Amino acid sequence: MTIKRKVAVIGTGGTIAAVGRDAFDLIDYDANGQMLDTARLLALLPAVPADVDIVEIPFRTMSSTAVSFDEWRELTALCRALEVSAPDLAGIVISHGTATLEETAYFLQLTLDARIPVVLVGSQRPSNGLSSDAALNLYNAIRVAADPAAHDLGVLVVLNDEIHAARDVTKTSTYRLHAFQSRDAGALGCCDADGVTFYRRPVRIGPPRMAFDVSDLERLPLVGINYSYAGADGRMISGLADAGARGIVAAGFAPGCCTPAETKALRDAARAGIVVVMSTRAGSGRVGDGIELRENGFIAADNLNPQKARILLALALTRTDAAEEISTMFRIY
Repeated sequence: MTIKRKVAVIGTGGTIAAVGRDAFDLIDYDANGQMLDTARLLALLPAVPADVDIVEIPFRTMSSTAVSFDEWRELTALCRALEVSAPDLAGIVISHGTATLEETAYFLQLTLDARIPVVLVGSQRPSNGLSSDAALNLYNAIRVAADPAAHDLGVLVVLNDEIHAARDVTKTSTYRLHAFQSRDAGALGCCDADGVTFYRRPVRIGPPRMAFDVSDLERLPLVGINYSYAGADGRMISGLADAGARGIVAAGFAPGCCTPAETKALRDAARAGIVVVMSTRAGSGRVGDGIELRENGFIAADNLNPQKARILLALALTRTDAAEEISTMFRIY
């Protein structure tokens, strides 16, 4: 007799749960105001993997543009509670809108010390759209969550038959099915008809038992992002400082620099005790920890994009304001 593996599925809404006005409503489906809950989302599947038992976990549905720290903290607590209450659980799947999916995945990567796979999944087309990718993506995510090979890989993201590490993946296109890519590191593996295959293991998943504890936090420290452009002055940066930001992430030019006026404003912010992290608007590639960067008092984001650098910086600030300690975290996580 086949021993079935138990997978919990948490539905949070997003395009994967959205219902358009008709099969050709592939853009304005949000305006229809309908989303499938977890049970109805799972009903899209003609079958579940033969070796899997599904546990439906209720959660509110929403556009991922509305997801905030409140949902992140709640999902962290829910995943931890599921691990404790169901020791036979093989894995967890979280369906999610794609707009902020990569941010939720990375936040969970930093706040969970899960012994089982946690897999986020979304889709680029609504559940009832023509050639929707919703059902197959969900099916593949369940297969990955149930696979013993997915253990100890950190939080994972599954779309378009590919498996990605939460830290590395980013959304690179508005509507195309291949939108989610890990540009610098590549996918971890793939989901094909004959099985789930892994080709590599991520290294930057953080040390064991070092997850950030957010259970008692009401909100994260304020961290803003400044986007560089030709001729930009430092007024946006000064505005962030005046608003009480404890950290600023610079989405600078590649390979990690800003206009002279922005650099001066960032340098002033760093001298005032605001932690400044230099990322890039390029979409891929590292920001090096160079001499000029250190002399300015800035921290290199490595290859974290601005939105993920913001999350790590905000969580780091819950532990320390010391730039050197935070710089170490950016090298570890």
